[in-house]
Amino acid sequence: MASLLLFASCDQPTRRLHRYEVHGIDVSHYQSHVHWDTVADQDIHFAFIKATEGETLQDTLFCHNWDELRRVGLKRGAYHFFRPGVAALNQAENFAEMVTMEYGDLPPVLDVEVLDGVSKVALINGVRTWLYSIEIKYNVKPIIYTNTKFYHQYLAGHFEEYPLWIARYNYRQPKLATGKEWDFWQYGNRGRIPGVYGDVDFNVFKGNHYELETLCLAPRSILSLVQEP
Repeated sequence: MASLLLFASCDQPTRRLHRYEVHGIDVSHYQSHVHWDTVADQDIHFAFIKATEGETLQDTLFCHNWDELRRVGLKRGAYHFFRPGVAALNQAENFAEMVTMEYGDLPPVLDVEVLDGVSKVALINGVRTWLYSIEIKYNVKPIIYTNTKFYHQYLAGHFEEYPLWIARYNYRQPKLATGKEWDFWQYGNRGRIPGVYGDVDFNVFKGNHYELETLCLAPRSILSLVQEP
């Protein structure tokens, strides 16, 4: 994912934030073939991988990464890069055609970080269409990924009921003007870890492993139990 938010030390390798319990990475075909057995030994607990973009693009390594994550036992999630200038329903269909999810997988992710020349109203309507369609398909609320600048300019005050994955390349956690809490934080894009060639994005989840599990796909009967107070 390509966030425009950088910080003073962005040309230096991203250091792991060990104060958090749950750590993850996100990859696409740009990282080439990831050695997931090695990654799983590096205190990494989840990974988001690119599945689709726009109406037709499908990541060439998605199926391989998706299967490998299940094999090594890492929590896996799939994301779609949203193109506001083309039909949102077609984009949702592209994702649904590519991604077969199972119980225990992380919710689908909508990566929203470009306007592609459309208005804010058109952006919001398109995002809503994609989210609703995917929520019906998989019976779980998708996660929204964006960076802090884009969130404040275009998304703040909308979609408050959806989990949020925010990109802010810093060692201090994001503070959102609306008071919205982040669920995942992408804190750097120059991470280095055995098993991944070159730079990789580093992420953390705000809670513990049990709380991560409650976000994942589950049968309705199980979901109602874990959400009881």
